[in-house]
Amino acid sequence: MRVASLFSGGKDSTVCLELAYEEAKRRGKLPLDVVFYDEEAQCPETIEYMTRTQKREGIALRWYCIPVKHRNACSRRSPYWNPWAPEDEEKWCRPLPEGAITELEGFDRRTIPECIPLVFPPTLGQVGVIIGLRAAESLRRYRIVTMRVYENYISQAPNAPHVSLVKPIYDWTTTDVWTAPHQLGWDWNRAYDVMTKAGISRHVQRVCPPYGEEPLQNLWMYGRCWPDLWEKMSNRVPGAATAGRYCRSPLFGFGALPARGEGETWQHLITLALQKWEPAIAQAVAARLKAFVELHNKDTGGEPIGDDPHPVSGVGWKLMYTIALRGDLKNRRNRKPLTVEETREELKEEATEEGRL
Repeated sequence: MRVASLFSGGKDSTVCLELAYEEAKRRGKLPLDVVFYDEEAQCPETIEYMTRTQKREGIALRWYCIPVKHRNACSRRSPYWNPWAPEDEEKWCRPLPEGAITELEGFDRRTIPECIPLVFPPTLGQVGVIIGLRAAESLRRYRIVTMRVYENYISQAPNAPHVSLVKPIYDWTTTDVWTAPHQLGWDWNRAYDVMTKAGISRHVQRVCPPYGEEPLQNLWMYGRCWPDLWEKMSNRVPGAATAGRYCRSPLFGFGALPARGEGETWQHLITLALQKWEPAIAQAVAARLKAFVELHNKDTGGEPIGDDPHPVSGVGWKLMYTIALRGDLKNRRNRKPLTVEETREELKEEATEEGRL
């Protein structure tokens, strides 16, 4: 089986790359195939780190600069953007890197997951693609690695039967991820050091372009850490400048939700929120909310839905309204039914992480 490592320059993919590299070296399987999707709006330290990695002996890095389809949660009128789109060259955040791969056979502006059968075609045979997905990062990722009892860290790519997605650090904590490079002497992306000096918690630091629904809440940190880059980022996609000011406000579905007016129902507010999206997105989000209601009725026997999440179904009107406001297409916000013991363990883990960091 061929093995490749998806590499973003982030802390999780760094650990995955180093683990894969050491194992490939032990087995005499170098060079290691490494795939990097350059998302254009990258901080200088990420590019410097990627360049260092590219020059390493035993690393065969494929540096893709193609206009993949990305979510733009900064704007309801322009819900997607494409890094390195030729028609937007005058708005690019930085020049095209030397030696970058700018063409991919069969590519038609797909999302990164949809590119899997193009980057790893069936002619390669069986491929194991290593990704830095961790359950501790979000409820959505937790669900991905708890659907099966055995080998829950390996799954088949939905659009490529010959590709297996391998998640070797699925059960690592943030502390584990940062302990490994320091104790084992691995290189890492110095963008994290810049964010730490700026007072940004290790737990929320991200190096990917923050235009998506959940990353949007940390859009402000680019202005603090990389003002020159932020000036270009704010003009790169519609709504970015406004999102930079109000990304943590109810305007974008964060913070305290606005109070309902007298006689207003949650159903009415959700309908108004959905009407602000283009029909395709509104329909997708509405279908998801309908599924929530059906699951709630099934789990509770038809009990009324309250403002806050139900202890059994995890469904509540505030949660569904937030999803409608954000146009959450990646299921990042999800219902979360917890037992008393699960809640206790979750709080314990959060307290431990904050205390260590």
